[in-house]
Amino acid sequence: MTAAATHRKAEDENKKNGSVVVKMEHLKKSFGNNRVLRNIDLAIHKGENLVILGKSGTGKSVLIKCIVGLVDYDEGKLEILGEDVAELKEKALGELRKKIGFLFQSGALYDSMSVRENLEFPLRRQSHSISKEQMDSLVKEALQNVGLSDAIDRAPSALSGGMRKRLGLARTLILKPEIMLYDEPTTGLDPITSKEISGLILEIQNKYDTSSVIITHDIECAKLTANRIIVLKDGTFAAEGTYSELEKSADAWVRSFFE
Repeated sequence: MTAAATHRKAEDENKKNGSVVVKMEHLKKSFGNNRVLRNIDLAIHKGENLVILGKSGTGKSVLIKCIVGLVDYDEGKLEILGEDVAELKEKALGELRKKIGFLFQSGALYDSMSVRENLEFPLRRQSHSISKEQMDSLVKEALQNVGLSDAIDRAPSALSGGMRKRLGLARTLILKPEIMLYDEPTTGLDPITSKEISGLILEIQNKYDTSSVIITHDIECAKLTANRIIVLKDGTFAAEGTYSELEKSADAWVRSFFE
């Protein structure tokens, strides 16, 4: 069975089990007169990688920022891990957000800190009672997961672009999120490094059974990582399916993403 077929089978099994980790109903978001998200209905299933494609300014990043709480939606309903976000108090909302990892395009690293300190920072912020031994173990595991064990005492500024991206991923994963949000994970990377990052996304999915939303312009990243792809156009879904289904779409505009 090919990797694509395996991913498709996993997605179908999750749908049968009804295991939905993120659910949007009639979600809308505007900035002034600019309607960015228009009546979005979406279900993300446990263990699947969902890729969202679309031209710049179509609402892709806004959609995942609504999930993590960086942007408030205007209308509709958003459920995350069975919780209605609109009904949660501030403390409960904070606890829910700890279960969501967000990999920014830049990696959002602190250049004044070493690699080790960058990874320790989120652990200290989440738990004041964690022991040094536990912290060391989690830091080493996170770095091993992304192939950066030898860089533990280096400065982020001394790392290549690909290594910085992997460090950003390690810092996100150290809190063991159930949902991963990737915003252009391969932007600015050469083809070989981009393929390595795509491979890491698959490894994380398989090792931790994470549910992921991947925003990308990199069609090779989409091909390698996606169980399912949604094409966003003017704030609405123009198409949905697997890579092989969408590259044969009858809609020439949809097909253009895969040419």
